[in-house]
Amino acid sequence: MLTNHFLNADERAELDLFRQSLDRFCDAEIEPHYRDWERAGQVPRALFAQLGAQGYLCADVPDAYGGAGAGAHFSFAVAEVLSRRGYGGLVGGLQVHSDIVPPYLLNSGTEAQRAHWLPRMARGEAIAAIGMTEPGAGSDLKALRTTARRVSDALGDGYAIDGSKIFISNGQNCDLLVLAAKTDPAAGAKGVSLFLVDATTPGFTRGKNLDKIGQHAGDTSELFFHDMRVPADALLGGVEGQGFVQMMRELPRERLIIGVQAVHGAKGALAATVRYVQERQAFGQPLAQFQNTRFTLAQCATEIAAAEAFLNASVHAYERGELTPEAASALKLHTSELMGRVADQCLQLFGGYGYMAEYPISRFWTDARVLRIYGGTSEIMKELVARGLLGR
Repeated sequence: MLTNHFLNADERAELDLFRQSLDRFCDAEIEPHYRDWERAGQVPRALFAQLGAQGYLCADVPDAYGGAGAGAHFSFAVAEVLSRRGYGGLVGGLQVHSDIVPPYLLNSGTEAQRAHWLPRMARGEAIAAIGMTEPGAGSDLKALRTTARRVSDALGDGYAIDGSKIFISNGQNCDLLVLAAKTDPAAGAKGVSLFLVDATTPGFTRGKNLDKIGQHAGDTSELFFHDMRVPADALLGGVEGQGFVQMMRELPRERLIIGVQAVHGAKGALAATVRYVQERQAFGQPLAQFQNTRFTLAQCATEIAAAEAFLNASVHAYERGELTPEAASALKLHTSELMGRVADQCLQLFGGYGYMAEYPISRFWTDARVLRIYGGTSEIMKELVARGLLGR
């Protein structure tokens, strides 16, 4: 279990009760509906309010801003439980809402910005998204084309924003978008700023819900901004040109939470496969009796155990403020690649049934693929790790 060996007995017991409570919530409120949500292409907004009422959102946000004020391991435990259960499409959106956006507000926002948005997010009343990726730009955040032009006229003092974003998790449901835009197109990375955009702002338009090969319950959208006017106090932290620095500061946590999803998704896929091979008969005996099955499961379990040790050490380093960008990149690279291997090997043990959508292993397999892409591709992770080694 995540970070348990870094906690005292009381903390471990409290975290276990938290997980058990979330499991019961999943049994009652998520499992009966999840396939319907996959067919719909998104979870209902009401689910965020239900999760917020139970304290499952923004768990490590201070109680002064509506959160539980718990350690980060409580927030990560939500992704752990949902990933193990195979709810990858839900996990992606919840990670953005609870683990990626809140640190931007806590570490870079003004007091007024924190007080306005965080309590609503913790209650599930305002769903958060983050707008970085653009058509044609991908992981190259310096190549942003969305612009924010300072204006002062009869409409007030603020910014006029034009551009678009793509592959935005929670794009259909979001109320708050942390938007990256160029306030000084000539200044490169130093000309990037972040804005807290209310999705009801005129000029904000949602494209269609994008059809993906996996994570079907997660809404993913293209967003458009045409002369979208936001007030000056929508600028995150109130200072222009800090967006790139703010994004780089928060990316390690984003990659850490993807590691949580990957490791515990792999554990869930393995558990489902162990159950299946003990029940499924072939040539007069359970699949579990064949050496190939046993060796495959043993290899998967061993690789997961090693990855979980890496993950636990990374979570502990994060809580001490010592997780480096290079270490977070290495973790994301290793665990996302692991999840892909484990899901593929486990699906193979299901044979033809593994290719059928009614079997949960198929969801683990399709949901796993994007982990090597979002939050920075595996190729980008390798480059970042190499820069740390070579000093450039």
